[in-house]
Amino acid sequence: MLKIFKSYWGILRRPAVHLSLGFLVIGSFVAGVVFWGGFNTAMEATNTEKFCTGCHEMRDNVYPELQRTIHFSNRSGVRAKCSDCHVPHEWTSKIARKMQASKEVWGKVFGTIDTREKFEAHRLQLATNEWKRLKANNSLECRNCHQFESMDFTRQSKRAVDAHSTQLASGEKTCIDCHKGIAHTLPDMHGVK
Repeated sequence: MLKIFKSYWGILRRPAVHLSLGFLVIGSFVAGVVFWGGFNTAMEATNTEKFCTGCHEMRDNVYPELQRTIHFSNRSGVRAKCSDCHVPHEWTSKIARKMQASKEVWGKVFGTIDTREKFEAHRLQLATNEWKRLKANNSLECRNCHQFESMDFTRQSKRAVDAHSTQLASGEKTCIDCHKGIAHTLPDMHGVK
């Protein structure tokens, strides 16, 4: 095995005798395009509802909660999928979120939330992490679909108009400050400020 490795290493260390620089450049370009295409395809595959509900932790705990909300079934027929609310649409922000999510796989691999009881025990921490993330990015994922400029205040309750026209307009608050639990069951909030 070591002999084979040394043989290949020797080939890689020598300058290209039979291959032209143009071939190497074109080959590198093609390899880059293939890599980039594969990378983006994999990124988009991890944004599907099928992927998100592929593990029983999500399928059995939070997905049924989403199915009971206006974001899943409504008069307009527009449905939000998991990634619409949990993954930014802009590419660089999406990559950063995917890197964060890779840490969340830890919970899956090591069974931190593999039963309903364990999930419920961690629900507050999981929700708090999402609320902090949405607060930090000014509820970007909400704003991908809900633009402040398009709000029809005449069709909102007085309470909503008061909040949207003052706190939201001034930047004092963001969507998640008031809309916690909009798509999922709120965790036990006793003792939380």
